[in-house]
Order: sequence, then structure tokens, then C-alpha cells
Amino acid sequence: QVRLVESGGGSVQAGGSMRLSCTISNGYTDNRVCMGWFRQAPEKEREAVALISIGGDSIYYDDSVKGRFTISKDVAKNTVYLQMDSLKPEDTAMYYCAARDSVSWCSGLGIQLYRDWGQGTQVTVSS
Repeated sequence: QVRLVESGGGSVQAGGSMRLSCTISNGYTDNRVCMGWFRQAPEKEREAVALISIGGDSIYYDDSVKGRFTISKDVAKNTVYLQMDSLKPEDTAMYYCAARDSVSWCSGLGIQLYRDWGQGTQVTVSS
């Protein structure tokens, strides 16, 4: 019954900024939850971008976005945000919000264990 709804996305020029939001409803009873963003570019495998622990402090960033992207959460709103700054054309992809429970540390490994997914939102960065 878990639902994830993304908002944000669109087209920006290189160097610009964008913020994505993901709201979860009918969430997990287990408080050991990781939630965040994966992305998939054409002809590429889906990869983790940034993940955050809802009940703890664990945060994961892919090396390609460290220093440019910031993931945050508003627990009261059941929402996770991804602030994307200094965007590059290589960031162009479909971005998916995802969540899983039963984990203490958030990691980009184990994509198959993420139980619930949003519909995706396209991010396009032009040069």
C-alpha cells in the first residue's frame, strides 16, 4: 500500500539548480527505512544517486554528485528532498524515488531490495 509521489524535474541549463521532492504515504511500520533517489539514463543501468535514513542518520551519495546534490528530509511531511545544484548535462536522466525498510545503513548497493518506487520524473540539463 506504500505510495511514492515525486515532484519537480524539468529542463535547465548547465550550472542551474533544481529540487525534487518525494512524498511517501502508507509508509512502513519498521522505522529502519532508507529513502531517496535513483536515476537511469538512456542505455544505462539504474543507479543510486542519494539516499537518506528516515529513522537514523545514514546518508549515501554517489561520487558523481557529492558536493553538488543535497538530500534532506522532513519527517513531519513524510517527504524527502533532493536539492541539485551545479547541474551538468551528464545528470540528465529519469529520476525515481524509492524506499525500502529493514535496513540500518543506506547504501547504493542492493537496488533489488528497494520495495517501492515512484513513477519517475525527467531531469534534462542542456549545455
